[in-house]
Amino acid sequence: MLKDVTFGQYYPGNSLLHRTDPRIKLLILVEYLILVLVASTELAAAVSLMFTVFLIAVSGVKLRILLKSVKPLVFVLIFTALINLFFTTGESEPLVDWKFITIYKEGIRSAVMMLLRLLSLVLGSSVLISLTTSPLELTDAIESVLSPLKLIRVPVHEFA
Repeated sequence: MLKDVTFGQYYPGNSLLHRTDPRIKLLILVEYLILVLVASTELAAAVSLMFTVFLIAVSGVKLRILLKSVKPLVFVLIFTALINLFFTTGESEPLVDWKFITIYKEGIRSAVMMLLRLLSLVLGSSVLISLTTSPLELTDAIESVLSPLKLIRVPVHEFA
């Protein structure tokens, strides 16, 4: 069952993203995470989604591999979307009001936004880091980026 899962596996290649310095990719990842997490409007979500599509295109990683990386998280994605759908209330009239199920327009918007946000986070971080950076390069990059913490005696090498 888990043999098809590629989450966290390195996908060898020679794309622009594969050749980018891992330290730069870590810094881009931090900015990317901030971009996706603060995207609260449709425009901001569209911009983060376009950047995710750009990263996927530049990575050279096949779509099939990317979809396999999302496979272990499908339950979490669906569960989160359903929670947002059913438990987000709105000021407008309910679209569905049947027994204990009430769905508002705001609930649909919230569910779609959360689903897009989580998909962007998973796909973007997978493409930026795990699929295009070997574990050794990633460890060296983390150690290099965190090296200033050695001044306050943080064991950076062990942490990396």
